[in-house]
Amino acid sequence: MKPNPFKLKRSFLLITILLLSMLASACGGAGGNSGAGTGGEASASNAAGSSNAKSGGNAAPAGKTKVVWWHSMGGELGTAADQLVADFNASQDKVEVEAIFQGTYDESLNKMKASMDSKSGPSLIQVYEIGSRFMIDSGAITPVQQFIDAENYDLSHLEENIMNYYTFDGKQYSMPFNTSNPILYYNKDLFKAAGLDPNKAPATYEELKKAAEALSKNGAPASFAIYGWFMEQFFANQGAEYVDNGNGRTAAATQSLVNEEAGVKTLEWWKGLIDSQAAINLGRKTDDTKKAFVAGQVSMTLDSTAGLRGIVDSVGDKFEVGTAFLPKPDGSSDGGVIIGGASLWVLNNKPAEEQQAAWEFIKYLAEPQTQAKWHIATGYFPITKKAYDEQIVKDNLAKYPQFQTAVDQLHASKPSLATQGAVMGVFPEARQIVESAIEEALGGSKSTKQALDDAAKAITDKIGNYNKTVKK
Repeated sequence: MKPNPFKLKRSFLLITILLLSMLASACGGAGGNSGAGTGGEASASNAAGSSNAKSGGNAAPAGKTKVVWWHSMGGELGTAADQLVADFNASQDKVEVEAIFQGTYDESLNKMKASMDSKSGPSLIQVYEIGSRFMIDSGAITPVQQFIDAENYDLSHLEENIMNYYTFDGKQYSMPFNTSNPILYYNKDLFKAAGLDPNKAPATYEELKKAAEALSKNGAPASFAIYGWFMEQFFANQGAEYVDNGNGRTAAATQSLVNEEAGVKTLEWWKGLIDSQAAINLGRKTDDTKKAFVAGQVSMTLDSTAGLRGIVDSVGDKFEVGTAFLPKPDGSSDGGVIIGGASLWVLNNKPAEEQQAAWEFIKYLAEPQTQAKWHIATGYFPITKKAYDEQIVKDNLAKYPQFQTAVDQLHASKPSLATQGAVMGVFPEARQIVESAIEEALGGSKSTKQALDDAAKAITDKIGNYNKTVKK
């Protein structure tokens, strides 16, 4: 008899559920970003405007196969996702997708784990990129490579830099859906007022420091949210790996490298901005720095490209929004950004027909026309290169050139293990630990090196414990 992966992994899952529940409780009052997902999406504020969370129960129309899709797109992102589902359902008569918002990525993943011993879970789930290692180790999914191989599905039109993140040991495990990277947002009007060139954004740590000092003298400092995702991106942008063993991709990660040179250099630069009052610390929530930027209170901030549509619309004609690549240390020529966002995973405890139906929906979401609509409505960049041939994308880029920045940054990123992104089973916890270390350093309770050394040790210990639970 074929072993049941759900039962085999039960003890491992219970441990992980407990750990993540503890993490969620610990983070609940902090308003951190880890529970809000990667790339700024699925925020608590967004959640309020989305469809109600439930497990799904509506029967499919006669003759159609039902697919329940759990996602974490709230607010305007949820509205855009619901429209894609409605378009898909109207486009054919074989499959009916029911999209159900399940809260933040962490919340949705925990609900999936709780459903795994029954069949009350979804057919398809959106999981943030840092949940990838867990999804593979869970044994609960059917790799999309199976569907790709079965019909020789052509992957050549998809963005290689995006697909690489979700490729492990040469196998595609999930299909990207919403993809982002971090960019620098700046207020061009404030740049002019400070005597800076509004068409030349700072590209390096030193250039940004000089610009922030000039802007702060006019009462508009910079502000970057304390978000672990940014630290991961700063590492990749220097061509540095975040964990050992090829960023956890040539073998399971065993050690955090967050206290190495790339981390120390970045955190010392960040602390220097705070100490000189060229930047202010508004805490962990990207929503807070975003609101301050939109209000014209801060001159520069970092955020996901997923926030671009909301920022541009919120600013309106109050000032001109500039966007630029993520800054890097002077003299650093390697690296690039890691894709953020989430991908789609097919659960394997559903009938084959239902899994196949989920794959049909996945393919629809990857089509150029679908990705074009999604890109314009949200700011996520398309996963397929062909979307840029769509007229609506061309028109949007002509009107809002800021959308081009993230696309150019993606294409400028040199493929490497650093830019492919780190993988580890305890990534959500690791991100929280790094955010605490940044707080300690910026607040002065620890030196930058000590804060990062302590964080590296704590993460390494957690990686070790995790690896024991999945040891074969």
